[in-house]
Amino acid sequence: MSAQRDTLVVATGNRGKLEELRALLAALPVQVLGVSEVLAAPPLVIEDGATFAENAIKKARAVARATMMLTVADDSGLEVDALDRRPGVRSARFAHERATDAENNAALFAAIDRLGDPTTGEVPEGYAARFRCVLAIVDPYGNHGEPVVVEGACEGMLTRSPRGAGGFGYDPLFVVSGMNKTMAELDEAEKNAVSHRARACDALRPVLDTILRARNAEAERISRM
Repeated sequence: MSAQRDTLVVATGNRGKLEELRALLAALPVQVLGVSEVLAAPPLVIEDGATFAENAIKKARAVARATMMLTVADDSGLEVDALDRRPGVRSARFAHERATDAENNAALFAAIDRLGDPTTGEVPEGYAARFRCVLAIVDPYGNHGEPVVVEGACEGMLTRSPRGAGGFGYDPLFVVSGMNKTMAELDEAEKNAVSHRARACDALRPVLDTILRARNAEAERISRM
């Protein structure tokens, strides 16, 4: 059990999310592994929740049950105020269930185009939007297996002129508030200082630290028996 307790499994098949979380949690005394590095056949989780939190909890519980390891799951996406906070939980599937980033970006532009001025047909630049990330962590050995949920958000505006080669998803279309750069133009250090995932990880660190301290205390208690 000690080896399991030193490992944090990330319940995602998204390589970009996994690498970001690895970098953001690098200072903590845990080995961060992707679910495919732990299980040959990860559980298939249908992300049909109405909120990011519902989806994150569902994924974290499923992978924690399958691995019996400390598990964190991310559900995140883009919220555009003028689109009633869509794409939201449908961000990765805005165009269709197996959509590519390019298809989702095109679907986003199409939805925005439909908001254009009915007289002139013009669509203004700079719709207010935010990236939101919710993290759910499940410890199968503590808290009765119940999840702890944290979140973070990054405010910004959409641009119709994609910029930058970094990141993934909607990053080239999202200009970070207070910066004249899209998320895709930020280097790793810049992104990990301001992103929605970075802010969610800031909230996760004390939760994870508490879990690890409790586990270490229990291991010491058992060793003295």
